Amino acid sequence: MTGHVGRAVPAPVAVLVALVVATFALSGDEARKGEWRHYAADLQSSRYSPLDQIDKANVARLRVAWRRPQVDPALLTANPTARPSNRYTATPIMADGVLYTPDGFGLVEAIDPSTGRTLWTQSPLVPGTPGLMSGGAHWGVSIWGQGNDARIFTTRGPYLFALEAASGRPVSGFGDGGKVDLNAGLGPLMQTFRWSGVPVVARDVVVIGSSMLEQDSARGRSGPPGDVRGYDVRTGALRWTFHVIPHAGEAGIETWDQGSAAYTGAGNVWSMISVDEDLGYVYLPTSSATNDMYGGHRLGDNLFTSSIVCLDAATGKRIWHFQTVHHDLFDFDNPAAPMLADLTVAGRRIKAVVQVTKQGLVFVLDRVTGRPVWPIEERPVPQSSVPGERTSATQPIPTRPAPFERQGVQMDDLIDFTPELRAEAIAIARRYVMGPLYTPPSVRGEGAGATLGTLQLPGSNGGAAWTGAAFDPETQRLYIPSKTNPFAADLVPGEAGQTDLRFRAGSRSLVGGPRGLPLVKPPYGRVTAIDLKTGNHLWMVANGDGPRLHPELKALNLPPLGQAVRTGILVTKSLLFVTEGDQVHPRTPPGGGGRMIRAFDKGTGRIVWEMALEAGATGAPMTYVAGGKQYLAFAIGGARHPAELIALSLP
Repeated sequence: MTGHVGRAVPAPVAVLVALVVATFALSGDEARKGEWRHYAADLQSSRYSPLDQIDKANVARLRVAWRRPQVDPALLTANPTARPSNRYTATPIMADGVLYTPDGFGLVEAIDPSTGRTLWTQSPLVPGTPGLMSGGAHWGVSIWGQGNDARIFTTRGPYLFALEAASGRPVSGFGDGGKVDLNAGLGPLMQTFRWSGVPVVARDVVVIGSSMLEQDSARGRSGPPGDVRGYDVRTGALRWTFHVIPHAGEAGIETWDQGSAAYTGAGNVWSMISVDEDLGYVYLPTSSATNDMYGGHRLGDNLFTSSIVCLDAATGKRIWHFQTVHHDLFDFDNPAAPMLADLTVAGRRIKAVVQVTKQGLVFVLDRVTGRPVWPIEERPVPQSSVPGERTSATQPIPTRPAPFERQGVQMDDLIDFTPELRAEAIAIARRYVMGPLYTPPSVRGEGAGATLGTLQLPGSNGGAAWTGAAFDPETQRLYIPSKTNPFAADLVPGEAGQTDLRFRAGSRSLVGGPRGLPLVKPPYGRVTAIDLKTGNHLWMVANGDGPRLHPELKALNLPPLGQAVRTGILVTKSLLFVTEGDQVHPRTPPGGGGRMIRAFDKGTGRIVWEMALEAGATGAPMTYVAGGKQYLAFAIGGARHPAELIALSLP
């Protein structure tokens, strides 16, 4: 592979890229049918492509067309001691005939989509910016503009960068020499800006979120706020700031008792943001606040945390909001971009927004008004007995669609493959508080036989994930990958002199079952199809073998049980593609992981093809056309397999 690293792009390559960009910019919508211009395909976050060159008849002929390491070899040659992590989570975009993606250090690379050859690499040698190892992997980048004015937006460390799409050089008129310092003006609680998400461009505003810590015993009840900001796409000037945790005098401040909004942090938009270009609105999936499992120091509903928030892109003004979890004690952040979908429900056309959640719920709202498409009921939930805590009396539960994941843990949910395994599972579960969804965290006891906390299912990393869902606009069907993973929601007293928290999060551990098996019944990873015209479930299938070949289960001849791992998904005109993987993620159960990519029949959930990879997928898949050929591309990596980007195509 060739390309430039840390220097101006060679003139012949720059001219070639500029010509490709100009040609595609002039070719109109027909050429763009083969593109994947945004992290999740489009600004609506649909993860849908109209491509159908790869179909049921020929999908079995897919093979690896090209592969490339997560960092261009020239960069590693120039920095021989640098070692990126194998947890490479990027998804490329394909625009104007070029792939653009962050590498394993968070630097943008431009890639030939037919060969995987490097065209240019963002220079790491920008004065004042993080060193090579300080960037870390990011999920993706954004593109704006056409022809010679096309520019790539990315964040790395505490900076927002604008790069020339044709060359990778910083855009000189944007901010300070092509970058904006995101630490500027963030207040006394801020340490340093952090985010691994993807900037989005809404008309002429670049919108970014943040990933501030939601629990930190050293900082205690306080923390840096998870503000959302909009910058001018041409100049980098700050246009607006939206305070997820409101300031004095702002709407929502009344939901924070005893002045707690002044010191509480997080409320991040750490995941993706969606855009309705026609309305000029952006849609934010917000997260929980500090300290995310004990809210005794932030009593109240805590707007606008754990909410879907609609903003005017030009001004940052809030248009509407819907809180998905009141006074979140469960780390039930909204993990994926709110998906924009045009639906026909009972004969009525609706511009909808669809939020999938960690807790296995699907909230479907009118994206113009924020009103529910189907009734959402405030239902009573269990209350906390932890001193100082005040649980919300109710939580919002959609009447349609039904949940796509198992919720809560009761004895009937425990594994029963054999009587012996069930007895051992019961013995494990009795050490925890069990109950329905929204059973609050509990205090972890000490000594033999003490309660170890609350069993939470889905856990804080269960249900849906940042890889999101996929929506087919032709059939109006939603496809959701999810995982079933019990989690210990346990609290321990705050240490005097070390934290001002009365209680803090304890082990936050995944809870396994007997003999290395899961604690609850399968499937442990699944894909669920929902008809959004009616809100009805169509089918659900396990994704992956799971532990069915475990020594305790092998003789039982069980069907696939599903892998409890993060899953990527995309839907095309012809097929539904789903990956397994992410063995290098720290929240994957022992022995977990998978390394398959599968194609499913969209109507039935039947597997029509699968391929074993050298390692599991760590980034979400995308698809595009180059040279008349359709490709599927995604990142893979594992504890024993160096991370790389691979592309599949027909021969």
